[in-house]
Amino acid sequence: MEKLLSKRNGLIFVLVLALIMPFIVPNEYILHVLALVCIWSISVYGINIFTGYTGNLSLAHVGFFAIGAYTLGLLTVKAEWNFWLAFLAAGVLSIILGFLVGLISLRTNGHFFAIYTMCVGYIIYLIIDKWDTLTGGVRGLIGIPGPTPIGPITFESLTSQYYLFLFFLILTIFITKRIVHSLLGRTFIAIRNSEELAQTIGISTKKNQLLAFVISCFFAAIAGALYASFVRFIGPEVGAIFLGFEMLIYLVIGGLGTLSGPIIGTLLIVFLTQSLQFMQEYKMLLFGPILLIIVIFYPNGIVGAIEGIKRKIRQRRKKPGSNEGYPDVKEVG
Repeated sequence: MEKLLSKRNGLIFVLVLALIMPFIVPNEYILHVLALVCIWSISVYGINIFTGYTGNLSLAHVGFFAIGAYTLGLLTVKAEWNFWLAFLAAGVLSIILGFLVGLISLRTNGHFFAIYTMCVGYIIYLIIDKWDTLTGGVRGLIGIPGPTPIGPITFESLTSQYYLFLFFLILTIFITKRIVHSLLGRTFIAIRNSEELAQTIGISTKKNQLLAFVISCFFAAIAGALYASFVRFIGPEVGAIFLGFEMLIYLVIGGLGTLSGPIIGTLLIVFLTQSLQFMQEYKMLLFGPILLIIVIFYPNGIVGAIEGIKRKIRQRRKKPGSNEGYPDVKEVG
């Protein structure tokens, strides 16, 4: 039974479920929401790499999400670039801008860093909103094309787009897992646990934080580009600060510094908000207390709560006074 419930089998089950989801969902609306969950999850994984594993809070993340969306939109709509070339350009631009922003912002620490990055995110929003001749201002960009075919594979249907976003999500999770379980990931965690101690053992904290920040910005821009290709219309609201806080809530609810937390938190909160749409402006009266209860009673998120329950179950299984796990000791009589 334990083998059936192993982590590997659990991952296989979730993957198979995700692959067959288009055939079991009752309508296209749910599949549309699942496609959005894939996109948001990619962005939240980016937040997790920097905030979850290095312990720094960046509020400029949504700004890079908007940069990815507008880079793809402008290059495909106004410059008439090929979709995949524009998609690649969005990732490259995010790396360059992320490096420059991180190089300056990481000179600050703690809440000063959070405030600085929030200002950066707001400046990005203002540029999008006010630079009317380039971005379209409040009118936004209309007619953003979807992904162009790759050989015989086309992405015209909702199902094909869902599989494309799912592919990028799986790739994001794979890259994140490789980073976390590598020496680089252990270095990030060491910085999160104690930056001073990390410095004493020879870790260059600023260089590693800068690397984590750039990776985070890259995932945000990729998610933004996918979002623009999916909704086909973007406005300044894709860079609004409240959207960044929503992404952060997804991560906190799911579990900071965990591999499955971003997707669990995003999936749960997105479907919860969608199910409360009938309440319109009153939905926050119910949604707010739910978030508050989860944060108060489960500060490590849902994944942390599940791990805590597992530990308690394992402890209860151990009988008091038993020698389980220890070598036999012969009595001296």
